[in-house]
Amino acid sequence: MNFIKMQGLGNDFIIIIDNENVLIKTETEIAKKICNRRFGIGADGLVIIRKSNIADAKMVIINSDGSRANMCGNAIRCFAKYLYEYGLVEKNIISIETGDGIKCVELYINDKNKVELVKVNMGKGSFDGKDIPLNNKNSLINEVIKIKEKEYKLTALLMGVPHTILINNNDEYDVIEGKDIEKNNLFIEGTNVNFVKVIDINNIEVKTWERGAGATLACGTGCCASVVALKKLGLCSNKVNVETLGGSLAVEIINNDVYMIGSAEFICKGNYID
Repeated sequence: MNFIKMQGLGNDFIIIIDNENVLIKTETEIAKKICNRRFGIGADGLVIIRKSNIADAKMVIINSDGSRANMCGNAIRCFAKYLYEYGLVEKNIISIETGDGIKCVELYINDKNKVELVKVNMGKGSFDGKDIPLNNKNSLINEVIKIKEKEYKLTALLMGVPHTILINNNDEYDVIEGKDIEKNNLFIEGTNVNFVKVIDINNIEVKTWERGAGATLACGTGCCASVVALKKLGLCSNKVNVETLGGSLAVEIINNDVYMIGSAEFICKGNYID
């Protein structure tokens, strides 16, 4: 199986092409094996390129534990760069089919015909409890929830995938605590957990515990969700620089649509032998 490994802000992915859908029945097990950092190649997730009848390409994302994700901000930037630089598309504005619908992506291409930055319309965030989904709650906005005898003031929303925001200005919480929040029965399908430090209205820091992957260096949807949540709480502007452990993203809200701009990089390529 030929593969390419890529990363966006340190969030790393194994990318393979499966245009004939031959891997559909085994893709979950393949993801768990290939993403294992001791016995496989090692990655936060497996990203599969497939043909689409409604967009330029279809992106399938499987987390390192074998669970599926409808959307991933760092993965879609890697995906788009791959499509262009390997000649699968020959234009700088492309459409990508995801589990969260079709995403419009703009590529910033330099004079060497390489993709420097990727801009993605991530869609709109939703605070509706049915969308997230929450267990018997209409919404969860700046509400104190007790988990394992500890209190957390949480805000939850759907930003392609479920996200929960916890303001952590004084480093009072550790990212590992996201494990218990992720699996709390309040969240029907689990949740990603973002620990957010507000520097000022235009700059924030985000550390993320990702559902199905654990603590990662960055999460694109998490960065977007954090900005949407902070905007809802009146704590940031429409345009925010987001610093993560793996680098920075620019996130902007325009007419409630969330736009993310960031980089993506190739790491290596090879042949996986099962």
